[in-house]
Amino acid sequence: MPDPSTIPLSWPELEALAPDPPDRVEGPCNAQSRLRLFGQPESAVRVTLYRDHHAWCPYCQKVWLWLEEKRIPYRVRKVTMFCYGEKEAWYGNLVPSGMLPAVELDGRLHTESDDILAALEQAFGPLGDGLLNARVLPLRQLERELFRAWCLWLCRPGLTPRAEQLAAEAFDRVAERVDGALATTAGPYFLERFGTADVVFTPYIERMSASLYYYKAYAIRQRHGAIARWFEAMETRETYRGTQSDFHTHAHDLPPQMGGCHPSGTPAQQAAAERVDHGPWPLGAPDPETSVPEPAGAAAEALQRVLRHRHTLGSVNPAPPEAFDLALRCALTALARDTPCPLPAGIDPAAVMGLHYLRDRISVPRDMSLHAARRLRQALTATADSAIVAMAAGAAAAIPAAPALPLRHRRDQNPAAFHREATLTSDSRSVARRNRP
Repeated sequence: MPDPSTIPLSWPELEALAPDPPDRVEGPCNAQSRLRLFGQPESAVRVTLYRDHHAWCPYCQKVWLWLEEKRIPYRVRKVTMFCYGEKEAWYGNLVPSGMLPAVELDGRLHTESDDILAALEQAFGPLGDGLLNARVLPLRQLERELFRAWCLWLCRPGLTPRAEQLAAEAFDRVAERVDGALATTAGPYFLERFGTADVVFTPYIERMSASLYYYKAYAIRQRHGAIARWFEAMETRETYRGTQSDFHTHAHDLPPQMGGCHPSGTPAQQAAAERVDHGPWPLGAPDPETSVPEPAGAAAEALQRVLRHRHTLGSVNPAPPEAFDLALRCALTALARDTPCPLPAGIDPAAVMGLHYLRDRISVPRDMSLHAARRLRQALTATADSAIVAMAAGAAAAIPAAPALPLRHRRDQNPAAFHREATLTSDSRSVARRNRP
């Protein structure tokens, strides 16, 4: 008789273990919300934020974080970035350039992230010291210098070892200036209190940390102490954690957006990329990705999010549907029970490929938070690895390789299959339900 702990749970049994979805309107900052109220009535909403489905766009993150920090009620309409799929026609009619983000404020449309923040400051007041503050302006310039040094190192193909070294040193010098700017204040932020300067730095320094670790084996938190303290302080903020992505998502979303990201090819770089892609997680000690310990409920969050989309996940997965369905139940059983649930003997080897395909396409924070994604990736990897070992010991057919992640686009992440055209009243109905007597 088989050990009951190794029998995969049914979908109803898994659903019984999943928590209810969190409150997207009044709960913590999250990528799934279409309405945020911060305790105010819906009639107080003056802002609509147009941002990308994937919660990837750095300029969208800047505006999104500002609104969350200021607790300004706002609606969200999500738009497809071109490298993921065709942009919605309605957005092209609204913003002919198609650029993101855009904000509608009191019926007037604003584009370009800095122009948007300026308009929001005028309507609601600045976040700490504003964009045009005499102390913020040089910090904005420093952020642009860091951005340029990053691009010149990360995005130039065919660097000789000497050119690679020079580009690394040039970036390191600017990063040291950023570290010095942070060190001049008593606290961890760019000025005495959290504010606009921190919001301006957030999107790209987060992407630098991820991409330089993956492609260059450069751990910015380990090399620059004040930057590390800034990250630690940011990660105490629920607003930032709700917008924060992870190394895997950034490493694989950046190439088509940046025109290519080029690895140094050193043994250290190859080892760093292998850790990001295949774990185990955390990535090291100290962890170069996050300073936040795994919170309670990370596995439950991952389970709830997969169940939310399990039918579509099956329809877009390249593995045979029946085999993938069983393999996914095994992985989710392992996730929910925190104990192995190996794939049954005789399962189609393509099921292993299907688990790898899903693992490599989890997107943070679009799908779930950083720690939930780690838990899910670990369960998918461990379940697939157990089958690989068993199949290698037998006479099973070869395991097919999962389709590689594209470098020129990410149409494999097209949101159209997952996106049900939502009305702007969907979250309003949840507000009404909460307010029923």
